[in-house]
Amino acid sequence: MWDFPEALYIDIGQYIEKLVRWMLVNMSGFFDAVTQVIIWVLLRVQDGLAFIPWWAYVALVFLAGWRLGNWKRGLSYAFMLFLVGAFGLWGLMIYTLSIVFVSVFISLLVGIPLGVAMAKFLRFGQILKPILDAMQTMPSMVYLIPAAMLFGLGLVPAVFATTIYALPPIIRLTYLGLMNVNKEVKEAGQSFGSTGWQLLQKVELPQALPTIMTGINQTTMMAMSMVVLSSMIGARGIGQEVLTSINRLEIGRGFNAGFAIVFIAIIFDRILQGAANRFKTSE
Repeated sequence: MWDFPEALYIDIGQYIEKLVRWMLVNMSGFFDAVTQVIIWVLLRVQDGLAFIPWWAYVALVFLAGWRLGNWKRGLSYAFMLFLVGAFGLWGLMIYTLSIVFVSVFISLLVGIPLGVAMAKFLRFGQILKPILDAMQTMPSMVYLIPAAMLFGLGLVPAVFATTIYALPPIIRLTYLGLMNVNKEVKEAGQSFGSTGWQLLQKVELPQALPTIMTGINQTTMMAMSMVVLSSMIGARGIGQEVLTSINRLEIGRGFNAGFAIVFIAIIFDRILQGAANRFKTSE
């Protein structure tokens, strides 16, 4: 009497599984085309990142930290990046960054227009908000299941899962930035005869840019965390080192990979935060 009756059980998962299997049967050509495009882009990005010598990356990180903070910060970020190479993980870092960059690019390409649409069409925003809530509260590993079913194992499902997981912050913060634009500024633009597109392009987006930069920061951080988990579906990189160390109980190897991930995340976070602060102070 105290247990929930089995007759009232609802298995939503079976319908989702049927949908995914239907997509595999009826949309296989589409998924094959997407796979080829993503692999081509990933290989080009990876080749471009690998072409740059390691010392150039260290120098660029130092300059970015210096320009966006001070020389001490730049030196500390450069030293962190140097340590990743000293741990013997430079090649795996390049592989990981290629997945992160492509996933973040796709997230921005999709997320910023959706955030703008949420701000401009309130009904659309009301529909999208609960979807974003579900996406942000869903355990991250759940995204790996449909990614592996639709795209198999390897790079492409890693990009798919990472993109979906990292998408909500940029949508929400683009929407928040546009909604917080000063009404008097918008009214001034309208009084000068600006069209809706001109108002968005020349007034609202520049005013919302600091908040959008914060969204880019959060999207990048979430992509970094997800790309590590993507090693479970065959994506190589630093995450694979973590997974291998767990399987073999190699504590030192695991800590080397863990520290490398932390260093990369800190560098991204501080540089993107510095860029966002620079935009705020320039307003």
